[in-house]
Amino acid sequence: MLVSLVIRDVVLIERLVLAFRPGLGVLTGETGAGKSILLDALGLALGARGDSGLVRRGAEQAAVTAEFQVPDSHPVFGVLRDQGLDSADTLTLRRVISVDGRSRAFVNDQPIGVALLRRLGEELVEVHGQFDSHGLLDPRTHGGVLDAYADLETMAARVAAAWRAWRQVEQARVQAAVDADRARAEEDWLRHAVAELDQLEPCPGEEKGLAETRAVLMHREKLMEAINAAYADLGGERGAERAVAGALRQLGRAADKAGGRLDPVIAALDRAGAELAEGVSLLRGVSADLEIDGGTLDTVEERLFALRAAARKHSVDVDGLAGLRTDLARRLALIEDQGSVLSRLAREAGVARSAYLEAAEALSRQRRDAAGRLDGALARELPPLKLERARFVTSAEALLEGEWGAAGIDRVSFKIATNPGASPGPLNKIASGGELARFMLALKVVLARTGSVPTLIFDEVDAGIGGAVAAAVGERLERLGSEVQVLVVTHSPQVAARGAGHFKVRKSHQGDVVTTDVVELDGAARTEEIARMLSGAHITPEARAAAAALMNGQA
Repeated sequence: MLVSLVIRDVVLIERLVLAFRPGLGVLTGETGAGKSILLDALGLALGARGDSGLVRRGAEQAAVTAEFQVPDSHPVFGVLRDQGLDSADTLTLRRVISVDGRSRAFVNDQPIGVALLRRLGEELVEVHGQFDSHGLLDPRTHGGVLDAYADLETMAARVAAAWRAWRQVEQARVQAAVDADRARAEEDWLRHAVAELDQLEPCPGEEKGLAETRAVLMHREKLMEAINAAYADLGGERGAERAVAGALRQLGRAADKAGGRLDPVIAALDRAGAELAEGVSLLRGVSADLEIDGGTLDTVEERLFALRAAARKHSVDVDGLAGLRTDLARRLALIEDQGSVLSRLAREAGVARSAYLEAAEALSRQRRDAAGRLDGALARELPPLKLERARFVTSAEALLEGEWGAAGIDRVSFKIATNPGASPGPLNKIASGGELARFMLALKVVLARTGSVPTLIFDEVDAGIGGAVAAAVGERLERLGSEVQVLVVTHSPQVAARGAGHFKVRKSHQGDVVTTDVVELDGAARTEEIARMLSGAHITPEARAAAAALMNGQA
């Protein structure tokens, strides 16, 4: 629900802080007081289009912050996670419009684009009336709304899962058929390529090893010269190994006469002799490895160049030749076994299609039954709202197979006919203003327990009505407020008297400066406002008594 709204420097509003509560909240005020400015400001925080004309004269920028409290399971948090954004216990949407027309948007002080702000706003608030409407006016939502109304969401999820399973195996079948056709067209080339690669037997990582071996072999003579010279220095007649051994013998004879002073020297030379012996042994090993046939370099180069030529031929890396051979062999196998593979995939696709169709047809039957119940429920709500001539129809139109999808095999849409004998048309094509708002109110009352939008706003819901009809509107708004938070801009005292919270929008003049502010009313101030709505500028005792009666539910 909407917890608070902070507005700074928007048109006639200098600074305004509003706190909201659950249930039905009403906003009243004289015509021209600025109620539309308040809704425009909220619209900014919800991602509505904004321009520099909304910035209060003399200010550098306009800013609106709307704070919401919603349960952790609310879909809005899924949107935030998809965008990699942090969430908190409360959700704060903020919009800033500069005097030069630049716009910035934030969620929980994290900068976002206005498009994402609008998407978040649509998850949190639904506005009916003078605002551009969404939600139930979007035909794409109607199937999900009907499913939620009739508790068909589990069936709908099974249909969606069956659709995905069918699509997956059908795509595999189509791809296998395409691969088989391509393979048949290039069968001779495939056989030649596979045979060539089979003969070559490429291995991943082989190129690197061959290149390193080739580099060593190309410098073999220089390496042997260096090794032989080093061996002579280390192990020859005058090599270091003999020198260390001789030194150890000399020192060993004199050690007992040195009083232990030569012991560290002897130990160090002993270690050096051991390391030299190991080095000489390793050097002999390297020398042995290099004592190879002179033709080996040619063999290595022949293998390396053959691999690289094959890689260039097939436009892959040398390391990719082994994988290429596997893929070509698979395509060749499709030719040899394509009949059985395609038949198996066709059978699997047929089974998956039947499973999807069975689930979708069951869902469609339930939807048709639910459509009748929904139409009946709306028919009972419309007459008290002075919409007795209107007719609501839930259509479940069967789709062609090419139009089937995860939502099923029918297209659900809500339609309305406002005059007897007229054909029902889409909701978003019916009359705007109060008639549309009242109709959406009736629909929302019937669907009160469905949907996830926690805050509903109705503007001009009481346009052109009064008396018993206005009382019926107020009663339904109050009933709806027991399920979700409802805010209504109203000129009807019957509606205003039903509010759990009451805000008055007022305009004030200080010299040439005109400002709009909002005050929350209670007690006598609220009675006085409802009395004004009943009698006009001159409030009579009778109007106050009538206002008190309305608030006590006695009128």
